[in-house]
Amino acid sequence: MTRLTRRAFSATAAAMTLVPSLTAAQASDKASARPRRPLVIGHRGASGERPEHTLTAYQRAIDQGADFIEPDLVMTRDGALVARHENEISETTDVAARAEFADRRTVKEIDGERFEGWFTEDFTLAELKQLKARERLPHLRPDSAAFDGQDDIPTFAEVVALAQREGQRLGRPIGVYPEMKHPSYFEGIGLPMVEAMAQAVTGAGLDRRDAPIFVQCFEIEPLRRFRTHSQAPSVMLVGEGEPTAGTLAEWATFVDGFGPQISLVLDLEDPRLPARPLLARAKAAGLAVHPWTVRHENNFLPPALRRGSDPAGHGDADTLLRALYLAGVDGVFTDFPERAVQVRQAMGLA
Repeated sequence: MTRLTRRAFSATAAAMTLVPSLTAAQASDKASARPRRPLVIGHRGASGERPEHTLTAYQRAIDQGADFIEPDLVMTRDGALVARHENEISETTDVAARAEFADRRTVKEIDGERFEGWFTEDFTLAELKQLKARERLPHLRPDSAAFDGQDDIPTFAEVVALAQREGQRLGRPIGVYPEMKHPSYFEGIGLPMVEAMAQAVTGAGLDRRDAPIFVQCFEIEPLRRFRTHSQAPSVMLVGEGEPTAGTLAEWATFVDGFGPQISLVLDLEDPRLPARPLLARAKAAGLAVHPWTVRHENNFLPPALRRGSDPAGHGDADTLLRALYLAGVDGVFTDFPERAVQVRQAMGLA
């Protein structure tokens, strides 16, 4: 989850720049005071249906109508940016079953937490490409787990190439929404992620204000430094704690968007899901607001929206999507892009 006038990148500007065919519709929305057309962001691809961060998951998200696809990025020993949820890869690949890499298992402290397993920074890209991806949550997504072993780990360049190729085929922009994961950690071990990210963005022809990309991160200083290297749009991610109006205004000097956890935007304890004041404050600061993440399984939904007792069963995610759209968010991350697109269409926002 980078600066136009007042360093703002509103949803209207985003849609008009990144999806030019919607200009007239956006103008009509403004005139009629209807909610703007929010972006649908395929979170790690269509990760509710295919193993996350695979080209298969990204392709499915595109086929389902997603406007953006989101790769979390970590780094290899030789400095390549690759798409994984974390740099520890025992949950998302078959590395534990590879005898040739058994001696790479280790313990590390990353951002204050202790992890044991296999880490991307201990592999070259060529070595990492020998591994196969697998579903991270097989107990909740057994249908997705059926696709284990079919994809390798894609590089950021491969994800961008897919988005650009499919955009040309479909005649509509397909944006990419990369997240820099643990950039300070990687910097500390001699892998400067911010510079690598900026170089990759430039190499892909995306180093401009109107490019179909958002570079996101949970860390402030890497985002601040990224702005000195690139004009590509960027987004500050927040998982907990409610930033003040002053903090939001300060962020707006070096990022264009705000990516809060959904609970910071909606009151999930209230079945009516009313919007919290933070949404209006972020917009007042000139920041686009892209909350994360809509998942359909009961395990991830607030109690009022669960259906049945099976954690893997699907609940009423449509109500959550409608509440976000009605609140006026500029985009939404989802593991199930198809339904987010369908709800958006049903509300007359397409």
